[in-house]
Amino acid sequence: MNGSTIWTRLMLILLAVLALTPVAIGQAPTTGQQNTTFRATTNFVRTDVIVKDRQERFVPDLKVDEFRVYEDGVLQNITLFTPWIGGRALGNLASASSAGPAAPAVEGLILPTVRPKQDASGRLFIIFIDDLHLQPSETPRVKDLLKKVRDTLVHDNDLVGFVSTGTSSIQIDPSYDYGHRRFNEAIEKVMGSAPSADEFIEAALTEGAQGPQQVRYNAHVAFKTASDLLDQLAQVTERRKAFVYVSGGYHFNPFAESRLAKIKEFYSVLDEGLTEEERTQDPSQTQDSIRGSEFYQRTAFSTADLVNEVAQLTRAAQRANVAFYTIDPRGLIATGTDASTRAQISYADFRDFVMTQISTLQVLAEETGGFALVNSNDFDGGIRRIDSETSDFYQIGYVSSNPDPTKLRRFIKVEITRAGLQEPNYRSEYTLPRPPRTNTTNNK
Repeated sequence: MNGSTIWTRLMLILLAVLALTPVAIGQAPTTGQQNTTFRATTNFVRTDVIVKDRQERFVPDLKVDEFRVYEDGVLQNITLFTPWIGGRALGNLASASSAGPAAPAVEGLILPTVRPKQDASGRLFIIFIDDLHLQPSETPRVKDLLKKVRDTLVHDNDLVGFVSTGTSSIQIDPSYDYGHRRFNEAIEKVMGSAPSADEFIEAALTEGAQGPQQVRYNAHVAFKTASDLLDQLAQVTERRKAFVYVSGGYHFNPFAESRLAKIKEFYSVLDEGLTEEERTQDPSQTQDSIRGSEFYQRTAFSTADLVNEVAQLTRAAQRANVAFYTIDPRGLIATGTDASTRAQISYADFRDFVMTQISTLQVLAEETGGFALVNSNDFDGGIRRIDSETSDFYQIGYVSSNPDPTKLRRFIKVEITRAGLQEPNYRSEYTLPRPPRTNTTNNK
């Protein structure tokens, strides 16, 4: 299976998952919930919009009347319009009283109070180091990448926090990092801990009914860690928020054919007692065929399971208005290298593994308004692009004209009336939290 086929498969499944989810959570109450009361609430929506010309340059002089914002096809009244140039807000040019309610205090995510309250300059970065999905041998490359991020992306007026998913044990709350002391501390601790290709193959004989259990567990830890942070970041509204997501990507069924070959090789000795006639008449009863059938049955859903988890994390980022900038520190990956040869993995198997990993990082980035720096050695150019996209943008806000709290998933469309510009980049949807419900009990 080639890379474009895998990408198409992932995107189609992702769209199906996203399309089905609101149907389940937005349906009417059942008979046992007849006394449930739904209350409509005012819903103030923010989204960051990046507008570029045909030469890939940010357009800094757009006016509020050149924007059209639609929610589910209905034109909205823009009440917040703030151009951010060079990481500094130029003020609300739409309505001075439209910024919405003040953000409540955030539990767990501690923001510093050393700056004056009126200073809303700078950005908020979370440097997310997914060391559970980074090979130990890649640790020097990861450290070099983080140094580039430190020196190119993070400015003195930016808040920056750090978190890792595994053995690096990094957890640093967002703060101004003058002199890069905190950044250097995080870099020093980084250590990859992902299993090697050989370890995946050797584990084929002992894995559970759902395939490599450690793979799913590690991915769940990474997604849960990111999701918890996003819940906290949703309360921060006055800054541009971005995840710099450093990871090798995800695959729930790595090297499937090679693992199956290992299983068949192991169990082939059990078939030695069968005659040639028995093999010919009912080949499905051979031990390796039985194991092979079970293997394919349990891995048939691995892609759907993976994409479902990616979709959940994507929705959390959309709700929090956080852009993911995913970076694969491996750079340009040559499939068919000696890494796959040593593990006796076929070219097709290794390519499927790599392309699926890359596809998950692309989905996370592209569905949240960021971009994926994957399969490329141009880290300097990619980091400069992240710096540009998080420094120059328009923050647009409106009070949703749809008062129905049961319409949980909503789609945003932004149009620019000025000719000669690219399609804007922005968060294209958001999901409301479940509405509060009051249950009354009939004591009669």
